[in-house]
Amino acid sequence: MMEFSSCYVNLMEIEGKQANDPHRFNENMSKMTRCVLVSGPVIIGAGPSGLAVAACLKEKGVPSMVIERADCIASLWQHKTYDRLSLHLPKKFCELPLMPFPPNFPTYPSKGQFIHYLEDYARKFEINPVFNETVQHAEFDHTLGFWRVMTSRREVGSVRPYKSAKAGEANEAKAKEGTTTTTTEYVCRWLVVATGENAEMVLPELEGLEEFGGRMVHTSLYKSGEEFR
Repeated sequence: MMEFSSCYVNLMEIEGKQANDPHRFNENMSKMTRCVLVSGPVIIGAGPSGLAVAACLKEKGVPSMVIERADCIASLWQHKTYDRLSLHLPKKFCELPLMPFPPNFPTYPSKGQFIHYLEDYARKFEINPVFNETVQHAEFDHTLGFWRVMTSRREVGSVRPYKSAKAGEANEAKAKEGTTTTTTEYVCRWLVVATGENAEMVLPELEGLEEFGGRMVHTSLYKSGEEFR
């Protein structure tokens, strides 16, 4: 992976845009852009499929970069499944390439066991995803012959340095609290989309739903029946 410092947007340019376009660049928002050249494929998604692709590539000596919008691997399993979930198929049909389940696991591993297995898998193959980055756009540049993948990362409560212009002060460094949005462009020859089929919550429009007075819970938000007792 190679990073091009020339792709960073100069802070002085940002501050100039803030002054001329306060709606887009207000005093609580700074925006930086960088460009990263990836020597192997970029894999979007650090779930089971994304991890499996990265491991198989590494086994063949091909480097890759995994980008994940959440803060962990297998985020759907960790954040959007109920507590008592277990695999619905026997484990021999669900193991990832190159690493079987531990022999002491039951035929239908629990949610916790499966997550533990995936974490061990990532450690074994030294897969280190880039977390908390959301892909905003991906397009193949036919002129360059490369994919261009744009991501964004928002960090709330960060600080942005600035220098005082008050006479008599020798450029005293200060800081302002705010939100920093970093935009990164990854340039690669190959792109793998492994975001899964259940990444987004879908709420159906049901007749009579507006008259229903009870609570509605999407399955991705349900954890246990304890709260309904």
